[in-house]
Amino acid sequence: MIKAPDAIETNRLVLRRPELDDAQAIFDVYASDARIGAYIAWPIHRTLDDTLEFLEFSESEWARWPAGPYLMFSRDGVLLGSTGLAFESPAVASTGYVLAVEAWGNGFATEAACAMKDLAKQLGVTRFHAYCHVDHHSSANVLLKCGLLAEGVKRDHAIFPNLNPGVSQDVLQFSCELSR
Repeated sequence: MIKAPDAIETNRLVLRRPELDDAQAIFDVYASDARIGAYIAWPIHRTLDDTLEFLEFSESEWARWPAGPYLMFSRDGVLLGSTGLAFESPAVASTGYVLAVEAWGNGFATEAACAMKDLAKQLGVTRFHAYCHVDHHSSANVLLKCGLLAEGVKRDHAIFPNLNPGVSQDVLQFSCELSR
């Protein structure tokens, strides 16, 4: 199995595999901030233990698959959020992203999502996809800018625990085929 690099550089970002020493920064910068929470698929972190659980999850994904979560830093080392690849099989992977409020509106999500699409292709993924809540228009725009195609609405597909706990929500599905 081809493994992804621990770090990837784009024009303005450094995407790096999370480390245990990142826990406090992840918690402080974005994971505990309720303002980012409505459209993410995981509960806002209430304690540092929640962030440590994320880091354990990250390590298990990296051990099982060619890649996993990446932290998103500016070139001058400021933590902005996270992205990554989630594998369903060696040929099928998805991406997502979350940014600290202070980083919104600067094109970082687009840059990170495009980097994940490029990485997926390098790793042999042939179907690349992403979902976003039907009301999250800025996220839909990010996915379109990265060359993913809108495939339609999946009804009652995902739970957004910070929006309406326990209630399945509609999502927009985006995807593209990646050639080898």
